[in-house]
Amino acid sequence: MTAIPLVDLQAAHAEVAEEVAVGFKRVLADTAFIGGPEVAAFEREYAAFAGVDHCVGVANGTDALELALRAVGVGGGAEVILPTNTFIATAEAVARAGARPVLVDCDPDSYLIDVDAALAAITPATRAIIPVHLYGQLAPVERLRGGLAGRDIAIVEDAAQCQGATRHGRGAGVDGIAATSFYPGKNLGAYGDAGAVVTADAGLATMVRTLGSHGGLQKYVHDVIGVNSRLDGLQAVVLRAKLARLPNWNALRRAAAARYDALLESVDVIRPVTLPGNEHVWHIYCLRVPGDGTPARRDRVLARLNASGVGAGIHYPVPVHRTKAFAGLGYPQGAFPHAERIATELLSLPIYPQITVDQQRTVVAALTAALAG
Repeated sequence: MTAIPLVDLQAAHAEVAEEVAVGFKRVLADTAFIGGPEVAAFEREYAAFAGVDHCVGVANGTDALELALRAVGVGGGAEVILPTNTFIATAEAVARAGARPVLVDCDPDSYLIDVDAALAAITPATRAIIPVHLYGQLAPVERLRGGLAGRDIAIVEDAAQCQGATRHGRGAGVDGIAATSFYPGKNLGAYGDAGAVVTADAGLATMVRTLGSHGGLQKYVHDVIGVNSRLDGLQAVVLRAKLARLPNWNALRRAAAARYDALLESVDVIRPVTLPGNEHVWHIYCLRVPGDGTPARRDRVLARLNASGVGAGIHYPVPVHRTKAFAGLGYPQGAFPHAERIATELLSLPIYPQITVDQQRTVVAALTAALAG
């Protein structure tokens, strides 16, 4: 184990261990393994936290995004626009819904979706746009919404990395529908895979719940072809315990990011940018190591950091259009220059609520040495 991990899940568990153990006993006593009172309580609590009327727990974040897309009517023959700078699950969800991913570049400063490029990519087949809220801050959804005025095109937010983040005081899904992930390393992480869809629209919430329960809300009643994607009671216990601490944990992440900003002020890196109007929750502190257009320098720095006991990482080394899985989309090398250049330079530093000032100083000292080597 590295001396300073990229994410310290043990420290987070230590804060909730007793509460989780008591909750597990409740679930075991009630044998409420699928659904049940813990899931219902978490859905209510997370909806309130997110500022929406409805939360539907599902099995994982990828399912959440697919079900949200299907709920707004995305299916065979449709096109869905999304940034190529994202985790592959965003594109997978589109493909699993039967649609074709249409990729666009990212903004070179925030690394979020290029709104102008997304609006320019609209065709008669476009059914939805997915703004991906990367690293802990929200994309400028209001600009997308303004550009879509009068068009029958849904906005389905990929909010897997931004539990608690807001833009101009509003969270993901408040004005439409958003999918999130509770993968263990997220700001709100389960002890396995889990996810949710949040929305203010009762009809969309009902459709998501229907689709995720074999296409029906009553046993042996199947109104549509669905899937099996439900949140289980044990994961809900974990999520409830952590949710109660999430506002404070996010505040600690913001403080840690501010310390990194100060410590890195004179270091030869490009620090992350927060868009005006955003309250960032710093799921990832992602900077750039300037290079020559190849990942060689960044990779050397990463290797030196890891060798020194610093658990740095990369989010994400390969844009979606350069993966073998989506090569069939036909985008050539150079199609999205910002995303391609950024992918050769991005470097994620350790960040989590329990990280200490001394640990951050150690990280920056190791980074400074690695850059000079």
